[in-house]
Amino acid sequence: MLTALFWFSVAFIFYAYGGYPLLLLALSLFMGRPVAKGDMTPRVSFIITAYNEEKRIREKVENTLGQSYPPDRLEIIVASDGSTDQTDEIVKRYSARGVKLIRASERKGKENAQKLAVEAASGEILVFSDVSTVLDPGGVMSIVRNFNDPCIGCVSSVDRVIGRDGRVGGEGSYVRYEMFLRRLESRVNTLVGLSGSFFAARREACFPWSPDLASDFNTLFNSVRIGLRGILDPESVGSYRDLEDEKKEYHRKVRTVLRGIRVFMNHVYLLNPFRYGFFSWQLLSHKLFRWMVPFAMILAFASNMFLARESIYYLVAFLAQVVFYVGAVLGIWLNRLFVGSILKIFTYFVLVNLSILSAWYSYVRGERIVKWEPSAR
Repeated sequence: MLTALFWFSVAFIFYAYGGYPLLLLALSLFMGRPVAKGDMTPRVSFIITAYNEEKRIREKVENTLGQSYPPDRLEIIVASDGSTDQTDEIVKRYSARGVKLIRASERKGKENAQKLAVEAASGEILVFSDVSTVLDPGGVMSIVRNFNDPCIGCVSSVDRVIGRDGRVGGEGSYVRYEMFLRRLESRVNTLVGLSGSFFAARREACFPWSPDLASDFNTLFNSVRIGLRGILDPESVGSYRDLEDEKKEYHRKVRTVLRGIRVFMNHVYLLNPFRYGFFSWQLLSHKLFRWMVPFAMILAFASNMFLARESIYYLVAFLAQVVFYVGAVLGIWLNRLFVGSILKIFTYFVLVNLSILSAWYSYVRGERIVKWEPSAR
């Protein structure tokens, strides 16, 4: 029984992080869905969501105004989630340059502010971006070109983390893994989630817009529901810095997973393979199984602890697990000192799965996160 539990847990962890990408890679060799990109300039509404961003909003608006997309086809909207600092006043100074301010009368969360902007937007294509995300001058033009393909409902950017020390940290490595996985999903079928910092969608994929569900997940699910697909565009890049306070990364991840679980639970019907086919397998593998990994890690460690007394092979496996977790703890303890990339990856992997456990605990207790705090970067 313990032996079966141990190997099942190990296989489950491997499948969630390695098996699923390998299967996608194999499938991509003989099945692919290329995107028919084309030059087009539909009416675009660019929505920036902000809450108390007086220090960064000017830079973001200037970056958006500097896009190479035809100005007469680009509507810029700043959705303020009841900001109490100078954010709104700064945005108003750009009204003569066509920038619109949509202000929520009270703070109700990111998606609620976005909902107000969506209702006021006039574009055929809606682009969403965070204040902390910097785009290349051709960012909007690049992401919009994908909608020349009538099968595309939404498009995600590539996330690029700019390290403060120039070295690859845990978040950067994890982001690169996610981008690799999204490239495979795009090549074979569709994404399972979008980058919340910079993504675009057809207007019809934005309805119904839920004011309390994560918009990056919800928009992708809306697209699949109406028979469209979501893809990653490798030429559309959203750059942002590592978190200013790395201790806050854990709490940000808990919020992200909790919000994701909420969206998933509201769309469990998408797991029906008879209606949604290949996507049901993707959703199960990329999201639900990933969120179940911390439970498999606990089972693998506990079962291995008892098996270690029965065989030298299981003893070696148990010691390897101990070294892994000790390395992760050291990575946290030595955070301010020089530590190798491998140790940081161990640390980040453990923290990610601890945050998933915390998110499940919060979900079971009935906690729901609506309000948001932009991460300081």
